Amino acid sequence: MKTKVVIAMSGGVDSSVAAHLLVEQGYEVIGLFMRLGIDKLDAITRTKVCCSLEDANDARSVADQLGIQFHVLNFKEAFDRIIDAFCTEYLNGRTPNPCIVCNQELKFGKLLDFARMLNADFIATGHYARVEKLQDRYLLKKGIDARKDQSYVLFSLNQEQLSRTLFPLGTVTKESVRQIANDLNLKTKDKPESQDICFVLDNNYHTILYERFGDSITPGPLKDTHGNILGNHPGAPFFTIGQRKGLGIALGSPRYVVDINPQENTVVIGTDEELMEDELVASTLNWISFDTLQSPLEVQAKIRYSHVPSPAVVYPYESDKVRVVFKDPQRAITPGQAVVFYDNDTVVGGGWIERKSNISPRKDGGIL
Repeated sequence: MKTKVVIAMSGGVDSSVAAHLLVEQGYEVIGLFMRLGIDKLDAITRTKVCCSLEDANDARSVADQLGIQFHVLNFKEAFDRIIDAFCTEYLNGRTPNPCIVCNQELKFGKLLDFARMLNADFIATGHYARVEKLQDRYLLKKGIDARKDQSYVLFSLNQEQLSRTLFPLGTVTKESVRQIANDLNLKTKDKPESQDICFVLDNNYHTILYERFGDSITPGPLKDTHGNILGNHPGAPFFTIGQRKGLGIALGSPRYVVDINPQENTVVIGTDEELMEDELVASTLNWISFDTLQSPLEVQAKIRYSHVPSPAVVYPYESDKVRVVFKDPQRAITPGQAVVFYDNDTVVGGGWIERKSNISPRKDGGIL
């Protein structure tokens, strides 16, 4: 009897080729398309929306060509909660990453539940990452294509999820994926990349904030780092740390958002130098290489998806947090984003940036 795998098929080229590779490797493959209820965006800009009705049809076409089972399940309610949480984070002065939450709750949560119902052995996705077992632990590693590596957005996966997950694209390049799709003449072979946040149109999240929480957004003061009022902003949730455009003020030299205070409804702007920080505090941690952090650990830390990992030391802090001290100051450390810790190509663990930190070590080596 073949080993059974349920693969998430989004209607894109990556998951299509991943499904083909699993079939080629001898698995019994079952495709699953997740309906998320975002069809209304598809009429506006088809190339930037995933999980639409058109994508479902593309995924079904590929499944038919590969000769595998195909199912469509409606996860609109669960996805709607993710969108609400995304908006709430902005209202709280943070900059969220909903793709990580979606991975944890849907692609490796609901998908695994569905696989259990079918008595499947594994789940799979088209992510560019790898899972390896070392003794009694499952490790998450970068995909070999450095330009496409997606290990950062998978840091929250636990040992059970990793033990049941296959990443067929972890050992291939994007160019190879396109070539395979062309060789097979898959319907998705020329399909463009979808945007990172599928429910945000043209990288402008303001519209969805207005739609869902417009009554909670009010104008407020725009200040400098000394507390001087320079003008007004239309709503603090419309800003993020490091932002330069849309400040509505000219001071003769570049200024950036360096802080957001939702309690006072203020946005603080400063120079590029004032964006630089060398510490942060992270919470809601997930460790992959070990169960818990017992002592300071040298890592390469990544503070956003596009960030180049930078040398840092992670210190245990309070009961369920860590303090991360970078060797060199980092630009625009942003609460709400994930910080992920690497040991070369292995994801040690990660957490969510709670705040920028100016905590100083005590003389005895502890932390104040």
